[in-house]
Amino acid sequence: MKFTAAQIAGILEGEVFGNPEAEVYKLAKIEEGTEGSLTFLANPKYANYIYTTQATIAIVNNSFEPEQEISTTLIKVEDAYKSFSKLLEYYNQVKLMKSGIEQPSVISEGVQYGTDLYLGSFSYIGKNVKIGDNVKIYPNCFVGDNVEIGNNTILFAGARVYSETVIGNNCTIHSGTIVGSDGFGFAPQEDGTYSKVPQIGNVIIEDNVEIGACTTIDRATLGSTVIRKGVKLDNQIQIAHNVEIDENTVIASQTGIAGSTKIGKNCMIGGQVGIVGHITIGDNVKIQAQSGIGKSLKDGEVVQGSPAFNYGDFAKSFVHFKNLPKIVSEIHEIKKNIN
Repeated sequence: MKFTAAQIAGILEGEVFGNPEAEVYKLAKIEEGTEGSLTFLANPKYANYIYTTQATIAIVNNSFEPEQEISTTLIKVEDAYKSFSKLLEYYNQVKLMKSGIEQPSVISEGVQYGTDLYLGSFSYIGKNVKIGDNVKIYPNCFVGDNVEIGNNTILFAGARVYSETVIGNNCTIHSGTIVGSDGFGFAPQEDGTYSKVPQIGNVIIEDNVEIGACTTIDRATLGSTVIRKGVKLDNQIQIAHNVEIDENTVIASQTGIAGSTKIGKNCMIGGQVGIVGHITIGDNVKIQAQSGIGKSLKDGEVVQGSPAFNYGDFAKSFVHFKNLPKIVSEIHEIKKNIN
């Protein structure tokens, strides 16, 4: 897919300096630009590369004035960084603009779907599924019976959505993610074995949620596991049955959340955090990476450690922990002198 400098300037409301018919078909960092690539210059530290880059087109700020001859066609805009980000978003939308039903694929009885559906090959859509407009389901996806998927939602290749799941509008579910698998429910028996507790609830994902690759969200035992609107989940996260995550909370990779825990709005949870079940985490809480959360947290708390405690206290304690051998040695010396 090729774009001319004139087309790009039109999208960004910029001005072309150079050849308006110059064409690009790929993106590159300014120091790695080659013929046919588009780059940008926003940080002054990289200004020297504008004179040596082989990129065909470069986006620069309106204030940029070259001090040497430049062979690259320039597009001047108010803010080069924001404009390049806007262009990336536009490019991504164009790249994902697929429609049609590929074969082989299976659409079961009672399925309803809107306009501009893309269904990749080797995908399976179960009975009585409802799919909105402009939904993209890439190859090798599984969508179970009675699932609902809202408008403009994307399921990337290999995603699995179990029965009864409800997914809202403008969601993105990346490859390898499993939504709606059974929660970890087993009852111990007198003979030492475990009897499985049926998991008959579902998962509800509201609008504007993004879920990274290979994340697992378990269905509820009863009721629903709920991911509220605007939540962003990284790769390889485990969310257990009956968990509720409120609006605009972000969670980094390899975090595990045990069953029936409720997490508030606008929280930020770092990678490799472990959270026990049946607790409540308030709004605007920040949990540092590799922390272990064993009790409920109030609104606005910032914690670190395992078991986690106040971040400021943790930082002070860590200074002493690093000096512990020295401190112990000094104590022994003091005792020796006293004796």
